[in-house]
Amino acid sequence: MPTPERTSLADIVAAGRDLLEDGGPSRLTMQAVAERVGVRAPSLYKRVRDRDALLRLVAAATVEELGERLAAAEPSVAGLAHAFRAFAHERPEGFRLMQSLGAEPAALQCASAPVLRTAADLVGPEQALDAARLVTAWATGFLTMELAGAFRLGGDVAEAFEFGVARLSAALAPTGPGPGGGAGGGV
Repeated sequence: MPTPERTSLADIVAAGRDLLEDGGPSRLTMQAVAERVGVRAPSLYKRVRDRDALLRLVAAATVEELGERLAAAEPSVAGLAHAFRAFAHERPEGFRLMQSLGAEPAALQCASAPVLRTAADLVGPEQALDAARLVTAWATGFLTMELAGAFRLGGDVAEAFEFGVARLSAALAPTGPGPGGGAGGGV
C-alpha cells in the first residue's frame, strides 16, 4: 500500500466525493476512503482530522465545482439555472451535502460571484444581492424537491422548471437604459 505521503488531500477528497455519490453519506467513511486511495484508515488521520472534517472538505469541493460550472455558464438567469440543475442531477448527494453543511464564506462568495454578476447586469448593483438570492432560493428549492421526488401531482417537471426560469428571467429583465433599467432597478 502507498505511504500516506503518496496520498494527497486532493485524492482523499476526490475519493470521498465519489463514495458519497455512489452510496450517500453513510457510504462516506474513513475506512472506505482509505480503501479507495490505497492506504490504511489510520493513515488518513495524518491528512484529515476525522469524518466530520472529511465531510466539510467534500462539501467545500462540491461548492467549488458548482462555482466553476456557474462561472462557465451563459450569464443569464436561464444559463445559471440550467447549469445549477445539471450539477444537482450529476452530483445529487453532493448537492444535498452542501445544502446541509454549507461551506466557508470564501468558497460561497466565489461560487456566488457569477450569480451576483449576472444579477447586477440585470437589475443593477443596488438590487443584485436580492435578485441573486431570489434566483438561488428558487432553484435550490425546486431542485431539492425534484431530487426528493416531491413533485407528485403529475405534469412534466422539466416543463415546470422551464416555466419558472422563464418567469424569473422576465421578472429580472432590464427595463430601460443601462443595467437594471436606470434608477428604478428594473424589478
